[in-house]
Amino acid sequence: MKIRVGFGYDVHKIVEGRDLWLGGVKIEYPFGLLGHSDADVLLHAVCDALLGAANMRDIGFHFPDTAGEYKDIDSKVLLEKTLQVISDKGYRVGNIDATICAERPKINPHIPAMQEIISKILGIDIDDVSIKATTSEKMGFVGREEGFAAYAVALIEKDEH
Repeated sequence: MKIRVGFGYDVHKIVEGRDLWLGGVKIEYPFGLLGHSDADVLLHAVCDALLGAANMRDIGFHFPDTAGEYKDIDSKVLLEKTLQVISDKGYRVGNIDATICAERPKINPHIPAMQEIISKILGIDIDDVSIKATTSEKMGFVGREEGFAAYAVALIEKDEH
């Protein structure tokens, strides 16, 4: 069996007038994240980790922000499409480990729902989706509440014959 690991990172700016989507979950909050899609920073980092593990470039290559069909798209759809892309190359997902960086709102209460959504999309056990949340202790753009960041690592597997 061949195993590969990929790393993903994404950031989005905090703005008024947008819904806040994280890990496929809509979180009630007066601000959202700016992006061409729904700006789900966590799912974008997961997509990049999966694509990187398969040596298939990044989310912007596959789903460019210049393409009208991706305007305001639900990032759960992008994750489904990413899974299809790596599956077409013979890979399946082993596990995901991700971290969301934001000062507010509190993310921890929403993590079980995020794990459930991601595990269903990727066809893996919920125990194979680790999501953590942290702040940046008031430092940097996250600390100043200018944006959110997310990091993800993905393990993918392929049977070799």
